[in-house]
Amino acid sequence: MNAPELGLPMAVPAGGLPARVRIHEVGARDGLQNEKATVPAVVKAEFIRRLAGTGLTTIEATSFVHPEWVPQLADAEELFPAVADLPVDLPVLVPNERGLDRALALGARRVAVFASATESFARANLNRTLDEALAMFEPVVERAKASDVHVRGYLSMCFGDPWEGAVPVEQVVRVCRALLDMGCDELSLGDTIGVATPGHVSALLTALTAAGVPVDTLGVHFHDTYGQALSNTYTALRHGVTTVDASAGGLGGCPYAKSATGNLATEDLVWMLRGLGIDTGVDLGSLVATSVWMAAHLGRPSPSRTVRALAGPGDDSHKEH
Repeated sequence: MNAPELGLPMAVPAGGLPARVRIHEVGARDGLQNEKATVPAVVKAEFIRRLAGTGLTTIEATSFVHPEWVPQLADAEELFPAVADLPVDLPVLVPNERGLDRALALGARRVAVFASATESFARANLNRTLDEALAMFEPVVERAKASDVHVRGYLSMCFGDPWEGAVPVEQVVRVCRALLDMGCDELSLGDTIGVATPGHVSALLTALTAAGVPVDTLGVHFHDTYGQALSNTYTALRHGVTTVDASAGGLGGCPYAKSATGNLATEDLVWMLRGLGIDTGVDLGSLVATSVWMAAHLGRPSPSRTVRALAGPGDDSHKEH
């Protein structure tokens, strides 16, 4: 008998936390784009369908970037129509107007642009200065909003940069304000190399609130490089954040920042939230089974602690299939 069947974790609510959290699942995009081997579109589609079956309501599907940039996502035109019938939100990344055109042509209703809080990462990721990148996004956001499409703004390197080191809080606030003023509906604060700590998270969220950024427009995207993702998430929840990015099985890193390791595992997040009495609408058993299934396709075990604990010794996800 495993832990959930024994009524574990016991739900013990803590004060000052939201009653419900929306998980923005990024495994199918942010996770799989970092795989050395390309995962077939049919497997990606089945992964997304299984994720939708767990109760997740927002599943990032793919990215309409140039295939040379991210060859693992070159099948966006094949993949998106294969899952477009699902009754969930399916955001897609669009780097520029051409990417937006491709996404809109397939009926995408939620798109995301990906900006940087630092000059170095903007040059590495987009081959532009920070301000040039923001200028590139303006017509993308404007056209998306004109088509009544929801726009998310990703902001990388909010807490540290592999080239520049510490990132001033006021610098992050400036770019957040620029993205909101541009028309973005929500922002995702990315700890791309996983160096954030709770005090830093608290300081940034406090500064954003002081700058007039509504907390209900913010999501957080933590990597677990130094084992801080859950503690950082808990800090964000105490500040009123109710959208948390996570990746099923802990898949993902960042192809442009080699020090980045995996995203916060969705299962680990759900386990913590369940213990806090916070509703997610996600069935943990189904989610674990989905991650074990994907790990089998990838030929290695899931890095998620919760997946490993609940899958048990019968988990054969490390074997080649």
